[in-house]
Amino acid sequence: MTEQDQKKLGDTLWGIADDLRGAMNADDFRDYMLSFLFLRYLSDNYEVAAQKELGSDYPKLPEGDSRTPLAVWYADNAADVADFEAQMRRKAHYVIAPFYLWRSIAEMARIQHKELLGTLVDAFKYIENESFQSTFAGLFSEINLNSEKLGKTATDRNAKLCIIIKKIADGLAKFSTNSDVLGDAYEYLIGQFAAGSGKKAGEFYTPQPISRILSEIVTLDGQDPTMGPKHRLDKVLDFACGSGSLLLNVRKRMGAHGIGKIYGQEKNITTYNLARMNMLLHGMKDTEFEIFHGDTLFNEWDELREANPAKKLQFDAVVANPPFSLRWEPSEAMADDFRFKGYGGLAPKSAADFAFLLHGFHFLSQEGTMAIILPHGVLFRGGAEERIRTKLLKDGHIDTVIGLPANLFFSTGIPVCILVLKKCKKPDDVLFINAAEHFEKGKRQNRLLPEHIKKIVDTYQHRTEEDRYSLRVPMERIEKEGFNLNISRYISTAKAEEKIDLKEVHQQLVGLEKEITAARDKHNEFLKELGLPLLP
Repeated sequence: MTEQDQKKLGDTLWGIADDLRGAMNADDFRDYMLSFLFLRYLSDNYEVAAQKELGSDYPKLPEGDSRTPLAVWYADNAADVADFEAQMRRKAHYVIAPFYLWRSIAEMARIQHKELLGTLVDAFKYIENESFQSTFAGLFSEINLNSEKLGKTATDRNAKLCIIIKKIADGLAKFSTNSDVLGDAYEYLIGQFAAGSGKKAGEFYTPQPISRILSEIVTLDGQDPTMGPKHRLDKVLDFACGSGSLLLNVRKRMGAHGIGKIYGQEKNITTYNLARMNMLLHGMKDTEFEIFHGDTLFNEWDELREANPAKKLQFDAVVANPPFSLRWEPSEAMADDFRFKGYGGLAPKSAADFAFLLHGFHFLSQEGTMAIILPHGVLFRGGAEERIRTKLLKDGHIDTVIGLPANLFFSTGIPVCILVLKKCKKPDDVLFINAAEHFEKGKRQNRLLPEHIKKIVDTYQHRTEEDRYSLRVPMERIEKEGFNLNISRYISTAKAEEKIDLKEVHQQLVGLEKEITAARDKHNEFLKELGLPLLP
């Protein structure tokens, strides 16, 4: 499928969503729409795998038969179903009973079956608890199929769901729907819903161009980026993963076999469920990722609570776009937390930016790379943040500071920066990149184009210097600046004044004088003919 077709599919689905949601809040309808898209993907993928497994035994139904081939096979081979499903769990990593397949659900919607609502409720419970080898408890917990927003009575809600599902089925029927295509459509819809969510979009969405910058940086060799991409990443972490787009971008860069396992953490329950669906919808097996629902700042994930350095999880790449300057309430005991200890105090209650940074940095492997999006304040604010920043700089952990343009996010118009950190880095300097003036202006958000992204990544990779764009600053100078990382201290952000060529200006004035004289003489000729006083 071409990029144009992918956009057309995304636009088609968005048009359906915008048309059908009526008075429903965009965030609420998003969960229904994306869940149905997810069910469609699981079903199609499963039917393809089942057909491959059954071979010539896979039923071929006559045209007009609305049953699914699997439903026919299950009915004719009841004694063999358990063995078949055991085999499918080994190969496809999940099973779906025939009457819960999207094709069955869509047929019920087409004929306006009065039991569609109840079947969907059962289907979602089945997928959460029985489909996969590991349970996905609460995967659809935010989707209330009995909400009055769908209709006042069960009959009304059933009728509304019939309309929604039929529209989606008809819209998807025009397109190829392999995992890559549906995955892209899912990401597109998340972006469209993010655009309509305003400030709340920051909870679940990182714009793709920024996501791409981070993923390209962390997949390059940590010690010598000029060597190109790493061959393999054993573990990757995003501790504020939202809908998982950053993690998926890293996976896309490395290829499906270039990553051992993906780890994500998300506090918001709705977004946590989006992320889990997003992973599966992009063709990942349930054993290839782990998304945890819990608070990162208070380290509620047991797998990351190991204090023994020899046993703790370490990640070859850490990416994150945490909430900007989030207020938090750390206890006094947290000053001794193994993530924060030794940095001169905790991040202030008014801004948890450095708490997020230190959390991710603690779990970074010795050869790994971390890239995190933060507000510019972390570069220069004083107090506890200055102490933390100074410690990181003195220990040689801050590798690169990248300043991005303003108004790139749906959730905020402020300019942000990317900090690249490493446990071990070769250069005894910090690379500053001022990309703030390199963007395409948009009506609502500014955009980074492919050439802007390439320039940033190439500059990072080769550590090149360019007037008014990038500079390698020795630690001695940074120390003289009081460990202040404000980009404008090192790279001039003021627009250079144009040089005035006095000789050229003089020639222009002489020319203008001649034009004025000629015009005046011509005008006086007219005045003379009319017998009127001449101009001096």
